[in-house]
Amino acid sequence: MCSLRIAVNTRRRDESGQWGDKPNYFSISVFGNQAESCSQYLSKGRPVAIDGRLEWREWQAQDGSKRESVEIVADSVQFLGSRGDGDSAGGGNQFVPAGATQSADADFSGADDDIPF
Repeated sequence: MCSLRIAVNTRRRDESGQWGDKPNYFSISVFGNQAESCSQYLSKGRPVAIDGRLEWREWQAQDGSKRESVEIVADSVQFLGSRGDGDSAGGGNQFVPAGATQSADADFSGADDDIPF
């Protein structure tokens, strides 16, 4: 098992009306061979794509208070960019969710041409 946290930036307006990035942090649990790969090859700032499910946990803390958290249990983890590219935007790699198929010659360059917004 490998536990990691990822940051996902969300673009929002602050109180003054200026746009800025606000990070949201998520706890991820990865199992099996993917966990070994994550522990070996992931480092801070390395872009990843994660496909998984949400899992709700509840427990009682030592002081008696009830605690709860939501974490993502990864079904698949895809490393994006190159190994030395921590700040890369993905280098053109495309994420394919677990269970989906993608042909080797798929062309996504005009995939959103018919979206009205």
